[in-house]
Amino acid sequence: MTVWITRLTPEQSASYAVGEGPLSGLTFAAKDNIDLAGVPTTAADPRRTTPATASATVVGLLLGAGAVPAGKTNLDQYATGLVGTRSPYGACHSVLSADHVSGGSSSGSAVAVASGEVDLALGTDTAGSGRVPAAFNAIVGLKPSRGLVSTTGVVPACRSLDCVTVFTRTVGLARDVLGVIGAYDDADPYSRVVEQRSTPSRPVVAVPAGDLGLDPWHEVAWQASLVRARDLYDVVEVDVAPFLEAAALLYGGPWVAERRWAFGAVLDDDPAVDPTVRAVVADAPVLSAEDAFAGQYRLAGLDRLTQATWAQAHALLLPVTPTHPTLADVAADPVGANSQLGRFTNMTNLLDLCAVAFPGPSRTDGLPFGVQLLAPAGGDRLVLDLAATWTGEPQRPVTTARVDLAVAGAHLTGQPLNADLVARGGELVSTTRLAADYRMYVVDGPLPRPGVTRVPGGAPGPGAGLEVEVWSLPEAALAGFLRTIAPPLGVGPVELADGSTVLGFLCTADGVDAERDITSYGGWRAWLAR
Repeated sequence: MTVWITRLTPEQSASYAVGEGPLSGLTFAAKDNIDLAGVPTTAADPRRTTPATASATVVGLLLGAGAVPAGKTNLDQYATGLVGTRSPYGACHSVLSADHVSGGSSSGSAVAVASGEVDLALGTDTAGSGRVPAAFNAIVGLKPSRGLVSTTGVVPACRSLDCVTVFTRTVGLARDVLGVIGAYDDADPYSRVVEQRSTPSRPVVAVPAGDLGLDPWHEVAWQASLVRARDLYDVVEVDVAPFLEAAALLYGGPWVAERRWAFGAVLDDDPAVDPTVRAVVADAPVLSAEDAFAGQYRLAGLDRLTQATWAQAHALLLPVTPTHPTLADVAADPVGANSQLGRFTNMTNLLDLCAVAFPGPSRTDGLPFGVQLLAPAGGDRLVLDLAATWTGEPQRPVTTARVDLAVAGAHLTGQPLNADLVARGGELVSTTRLAADYRMYVVDGPLPRPGVTRVPGGAPGPGAGLEVEVWSLPEAALAGFLRTIAPPLGVGPVELADGSTVLGFLCTADGVDAERDITSYGGWRAWLAR
């Protein structure tokens, strides 16, 4: 079985190490549709041989947190599939059965984690590719809220729905990784700050009412899962028909046209394209703008119907798949076998949900059975908490260490990036001023922002110094936050008017333009209101 497309040597892996961080000592794999600088991003297409000039934002965040890459992993070509067999590099199988599929499209990443070759891995999940292979390999697969994790540097499959996902062997590590990679990225037009909801003391979990059409082995495991759910949570039964109908829209509606836009042009003259991938995308019916709007309208109606579930429950428990096909099953019916695997996963991004998959009770034939918890966007920590309760992981002590950070521009209260501070657990401490010898300049960037530079002995600023806010940020969230700061800005010690020192935003010399000095206004807000 081909798990790896590019396997780095120990020396190559070490060359990416950048220092200590919250993930130091851990190794990771990246699905080969995610850029790693210096390595081709093939998307399982051998004709893509040009090395990436830069790492994807999410890879950069892992590197900055101290994790070290082990290589790039196999996948269903162009992330189109849920089986793990649609690759010219070879098919993957479950670590628990050589006869059964690994799940896809993030097949190699899941197997690399399940086999212990790496501590964690990145995948993508547009239709379920971060959860189906987790279920088939008895590991954890976290699909964050759309836009919470940047997709800059990821080969698009269905760009408006694509999500970078995380594979781990424990819920706790998935939580740690999300704390690092869940960062706003202005370079990604779909990136957004997603405010997280807290976990209630008595969580209510919805489960489907009625039969789900599972195969006999899955059905036995599912019934055991329902028993466990009722032992752990308050449970209510709901009608999941609107969720399942929304799932059918992903490939039965206009969103398949988005895949054609993403990579359809390479299918026409590329002999290395998997025939099934070609059939799904290149041979799909040509859809009109009317079809696109009709699909959106139907989805909006279904989304409205699903709100009845969220009015009653904090999360929804579902099987990840209705069955676990063999390699022979997929070979005999590559489209049909694949399609049934997305029945409980395809709707997640369409309905703007987050999800985490994790092992449920094993099937009576020894194969793994995966369950998943879903919640509306912003429920990432909630579903991770509920999953940790299920898996029985010990409660780790909550880190209370915090660090003070002075902000002077776009992160001020009411400004465009303030929500990012709040989402990371930031708390406003005070509004104060810097020492008098700091100056402020307007600097270039993706949005209006100031650059602050100290000029010891130079002309002082007005009054008591420039206005800033001091925010308290959890120490564990600082590394991920720092990765969101674009040059020429950085963070370093700054002195406040009372003589105390905290971390704060500073501008490097190459960002200073004397003609754009706005120090005389006394602060960013005053300049905006000029």
